[in-house]
Amino acid sequence: MTQPPPRTLAEEFRADPLGRHSPPLQRLLYLFRGSPLEGKYALVHGENAGTLLLAQLSGRRDKGITVLPDQRFHSRAEAEWEVFCRRWKQFFGEELDREGQ
Repeated sequence: MTQPPPRTLAEEFRADPLGRHSPPLQRLLYLFRGSPLEGKYALVHGENAGTLLLAQLSGRRDKGITVLPDQRFHSRAEAEWEVFCRRWKQFFGEELDREGQ
């Protein structure tokens, strides 16, 4: 694990997960999004319109994805924040406060 970046980057993402991001946050998102597929968290559309589900990728075509059915979101921003928090934990070993930052 590498040294975590300043938590201000997490705060910036939390404040506007779908908007424009600063160059340091962009670099962090490239790191997260460019990681190997195995174990990577992703969002999938649920059966009901507007529902997003958290899934974990296997990294193998023959295995598919694992949907985490207890992780349902009705807001894309909320879903993106959950994925960001999980990726932060994977990369840096630290939990982010999902309610605050």
